Amino acid sequence: MASNAPAATVLVRFIVGVVFVSEGFQKFLFADEVGAGRFAKIPIANPDVVAPLVGVFEIVCGALVLFGLLTRVAAVPLIAIMLTALFTTKLPILLGHEFLGFSLRKVSYYGVWGFLHESRTDLAMLFSSIFLLIVGAGRYSLDAIVRRK
Repeated sequence: MASNAPAATVLVRFIVGVVFVSEGFQKFLFADEVGAGRFAKIPIANPDVVAPLVGVFEIVCGALVLFGLLTRVAAVPLIAIMLTALFTTKLPILLGHEFLGFSLRKVSYYGVWGFLHESRTDLAMLFSSIFLLIVGAGRYSLDAIVRRK
């Protein structure tokens, strides 16, 4: 819970928390597009189980990050989610073909530029989550309040 992070860390926590919480809810609200239906197209094994599980982790860990409670612990599953997303959905774009059974989505262009374009949010969330794992929640957080007491 200790953190020497600058006060501006709250801005990183805010965007990471909002993005993950909203994506988690969307896995339930729009299951065919971004939840189990999407996971089946990738294909991820047992999409009807895995997608809701990922959604719950995104909501819970995203909310913990948003409020700055157990931020470093909450960042770990978020990092794992983003690494998995990059590996299963963006690596085929980089390679320009299916990879280890993970399907290649139709995008405007493939290779490095296609990968960087399609993975910009994934990379931002990955590195922002790594940042939070390293520095913690900062002074404007529940972690800081709990630590002071």
